[in-house]
Amino acid sequence: MFKRALIRQAQASRSLLSVRSASTSRFTIPRTSQLQPQLLRPFARGPTPRSYSTENKTENGEKQQKEDETESSEPAEDPIAKELEEKKKEVVELKDKYVRSVADFLNLQERTKRDMENARNFAIQRFAVDLLESIDNFDRALLAVPSDKLGAAKTEENKDLLDLVDGLKMTQNILMNTLQKHGLQRFDPGEPTEDGKPQKFDPNRHEATFMAKAEGREDGEIMYTQSKGFLLNGRVLRAAKVGVVKNN
Repeated sequence: MFKRALIRQAQASRSLLSVRSASTSRFTIPRTSQLQPQLLRPFARGPTPRSYSTENKTENGEKQQKEDETESSEPAEDPIAKELEEKKKEVVELKDKYVRSVADFLNLQERTKRDMENARNFAIQRFAVDLLESIDNFDRALLAVPSDKLGAAKTEENKDLLDLVDGLKMTQNILMNTLQKHGLQRFDPGEPTEDGKPQKFDPNRHEATFMAKAEGREDGEIMYTQSKGFLLNGRVLRAAKVGVVKNN
């Protein structure tokens, strides 16, 4: 009996030990490496929280809010008014171009008219210049005849000479009248003015070939005509060659 009781107690203790081992196996003790650092190192410094400034965000927000308020306060642009303004600018530009074109056309018209008048008035300029030597030859031929023979009475001896002189004068007059119809005129600086005074030297119309002293005359007066001058429609075609008085 006693042995059975001992056996039963031994079995009971074994069963109790097995139950305890099973219950304790469910709850495993963690290793020290798996423990939290705060528990292992209670005095270690933890991560410090960072603080961020909100001033820039606030300023940006206020600025964006003001811009939105300004845009909302400005009235929306009218497309019709914009198009009307563009058309007005286009009209101003077209009007300016039109005025300029009219002015250019008028200037061109005036210039063309002036060029046509000059071409018509001075078309015979080269031809007239070539005739000047022939006209001068008439003067030389008439001056070659002595004045005493020209003033003598017509006799059988000097009849041919006087007829020749008259023929030269008639031919010269006809030629000068014909050229005068086309605007060519001859002027003699040796002829006195309307008030009877001798003509003064004019550099625009005269060419001084020499200067000399002359008693009883003022400086600048024309005392001798070497060749007469010619005008073509008011323009000097050839200046007259003259001698001028210079006492000083």
